Amino acid sequence: METKQSPEVAASPGEQASPTQETSLVRLAFLTLLAGAVSGLVAALFRLLLQQAGELRGQLISLAHGIPLAGFFAVVGVSATLALVAAWLVRRFSPHAAGSGIPHVEAVLQGAISPARPVLGIVKFVGGLLALGSGLVLGREGPSVQMGAAISYWIARLFGCRWADCRVLLAAGAGAGLATAFNAPIAGAVFVLEELVQRFEHRIAVAALGASASAITVARLILGNEPDFQVAAFPQPDIASWPLFLLLGGIAGVAAVAYNRSILGALAIADRSAAWLPVEARAALIGALIGVTAWFAPGLVGGGDTITQSILSGDAALAVMPVIFLLRFALGAVSYAAGTPGGLFAPLLVLGTQIGFLFGAACGGIPFVTLPPEAFAVIGMAAFFAGVVRAPLTGIVLVAEMTGSSNLLLPTIFASFAALLVAALLRDNPIYDALRERTTRLEARIRTISGTS
Repeated sequence: METKQSPEVAASPGEQASPTQETSLVRLAFLTLLAGAVSGLVAALFRLLLQQAGELRGQLISLAHGIPLAGFFAVVGVSATLALVAAWLVRRFSPHAAGSGIPHVEAVLQGAISPARPVLGIVKFVGGLLALGSGLVLGREGPSVQMGAAISYWIARLFGCRWADCRVLLAAGAGAGLATAFNAPIAGAVFVLEELVQRFEHRIAVAALGASASAITVARLILGNEPDFQVAAFPQPDIASWPLFLLLGGIAGVAAVAYNRSILGALAIADRSAAWLPVEARAALIGALIGVTAWFAPGLVGGGDTITQSILSGDAALAVMPVIFLLRFALGAVSYAAGTPGGLFAPLLVLGTQIGFLFGAACGGIPFVTLPPEAFAVIGMAAFFAGVVRAPLTGIVLVAEMTGSSNLLLPTIFASFAALLVAALLRDNPIYDALRERTTRLEARIRTISGTS
C-alpha cells in the first residue's frame, strides 16, 4: 500500500494546518463516531435477528420431522419462498443489493458508480434476513459492510459534507460493518485500507479506526464481549514445522483459486440462464436445494459458524469432514448465484478451517509437530482467506481477533504468504476485482434501462 496524505489536511513543510483544516478534521471525527455507532447498532441488530432466524429454522426442521412427508415439503417450501422473496426485493427495489455488497462499495469509492439510494440499506437488511434465514450458504458480513457504508454516506449528506468527506465516511462505515459482523474492530479498520481503498490515506485511517471503535462499543452492548470462536490455548510451534505452514498455505492457495472460479462460474451460468429463467425462479430453486439439504443435515446450511466452532473445539468428525467440505464448497458457489443479499467471508472461513484441520490431522504422526489439528485449522482459515480475497493483513488480524490465537501469528503469516504466492502464480484475479467488474456492468445496464424508459 502506498502512503498518500489527503490534500485537505496536508501542509507544506514548515507550515501548520489552517484552523479551517483542523476544524474540518474535528468535524469529520465527530461524524465518524456517529456514523460508526449507528452502523454498529444496525449491524448488531442484523446479526442478532440472524441468530434468531437460525434458531427458528432449526425448530421448524425439528417439528417437521414429526410429519415426515408434509414436513419435508414444508421445509423445502419455506426455504424456497424466503429466497424467492429476497431475490424479488433486490430486483424490484435495489439491484445493487445482490451478493456481497463489498464490490459495490469499492466501485463507489473508486468513482466508477454513484452511491446508492437509501432504499439499498432497507433491501439489504430485510433481504439479507430472508436469504440467510432460508439457509443459503452466505455470510452476514457483506450486508453489514454495505449497510454501514450506506448509513455513513447518508449521514454525511445529512450534515452537508463534500464528496471528499462523504467518501471518507462511506469507507469508514463499511469497515464498521465488518468489525461488527465478526466482533473484530482492528480487522474492520485494516479492511478499509487494504481492500476498499488499497492505499494508506490519513483521513480514512482516522475515520476507519474511529468508526470501528464506536461500532464495536455499541455492538458489544447488544452482543457481548466474547470472541466469535472459543479456542483453547495452543503451544508455540517447533521451528521445524515452518515448511509445513508453507505447504498448508500452498494447498489453501490452490483451493482458493478453485473456489473463486467456482463462484464466477456459477454466476456465469446464472447470467446465461437469465433469458429463460427469472431471477426469482432461480432463487427459489436454489432455496429448495438448500431446504432439501437442511432436511437431511440442518447443521450444514447457513453461514457455518457452528461448523467452525465444532472444528476449533475438537468435536468435529474427521471421517465425514471431506464430504462436508465438498458439499459446502458447492453450496457456497450456488448460493451466491441466487441473486440475494449475502457475503462470502463467513462461508470461506468455514472452508479454510476444514482445510487446515484436515492438513493438521494428516501431520499428526510427524514427530516434531507440536500443534494439534485445531491450531492448523486456525492457520488454514487465514491462509484460505488470503488466497480468496488477497487481503492477507485483514485475514490475519480477523482470524486473530475472532479466535484470540495471537501466538499463531507467525505460522499464519507463513501460510498466508504461500497462499498469496500460489494464487498469483496461477494467474487468478482477486474475487472482488472480478465481482466489481460485474457491478459496473450492472450499473451500465441500469442506466440504459432508466434512459430508455
